[in-house]
Amino acid sequence: MNQTTHISSCQDTATVEAQPVSRILASLAQEAAQQVYPDATLYVVATPIGNLCDISVRALHVLAMADVIACEDTRNSGQLLARYGISKPMLAAHQHNEREVAEKIIARLQQGQRVALISDAGTPAVSDPGARIVDAVRSADLRVMPLPGASAAISALSASGLLDAQFYFVGFLPNKPKQREQALLPLRNLQASLIFYEAPHRIHSCVESLAQVFEASRQIVLAREVSKLFEEIWRGPVSQAAAWLASSEMREKGEYVVILQGAIEVADPQQPEAERVLKILLQECGVKQAAQLTAQITGGKKNALYQLALDLTQAAAD
Repeated sequence: MNQTTHISSCQDTATVEAQPVSRILASLAQEAAQQVYPDATLYVVATPIGNLCDISVRALHVLAMADVIACEDTRNSGQLLARYGISKPMLAAHQHNEREVAEKIIARLQQGQRVALISDAGTPAVSDPGARIVDAVRSADLRVMPLPGASAAISALSASGLLDAQFYFVGFLPNKPKQREQALLPLRNLQASLIFYEAPHRIHSCVESLAQVFEASRQIVLAREVSKLFEEIWRGPVSQAAAWLASSEMREKGEYVVILQGAIEVADPQQPEAERVLKILLQECGVKQAAQLTAQITGGKKNALYQLALDLTQAAAD
């Protein structure tokens, strides 16, 4: 089954009455103000990954009361904060200076200040700078408080429809094909959805590597520009992912979350050979007979081979 969904910006949706919404927000702001926000604390604050409305009232309250905001890029964060009417001193905290800036943050915390940590988008320290800072602050026996919010990985997973009971967050794969393959091979037999982040200029090579390492029938989800105006979420077999990407030049733009269905069951060492034999037999036999014969030839499990035969037949039909 292939499926693509699109969303539009909130400006294109049905108009909501502003007055009731403003009353709700005012009430929530009062509630946020009544909560306890200890000083000498590092607040790890999630910011929107696209839509500016995807920020919590509590996050806005903390950003407005913080003594300083540590951010990945002061220019990007300055523009974001300005949209919310927030103006605060900022510290650049990126991957090249985390250890140095951690010392500055610790010094401020020891003086009793509140420091908010944000990244360019989403939750800090998840494939973004921040982990070293949090580690250093905790090692100094100082408090860290997370403010949950937007995450591209979790948002895409919730819309994937994949039924795996577990997921495994991989993040960004290596740049070079050989290194990518070496990183992917140990993941073949994981019975968990695999979540990757990918940049637009590498998405084609990423999908190519996935097609080389994993079964053609595995379901893959390509989530582009999650929460933004031109969001697209496509799902289908790995064998058809490259064609979907190539069908529109727009798909070479925007950040991707890639989710791959987990292994149905732990495969045996002969799984690649079993798939090859199945493909040959399916050209001459029905699904049940092809699975039985492949089990006899390769010594594989009949039930697993039957499911694989069904997946291969479905992928060929799509």
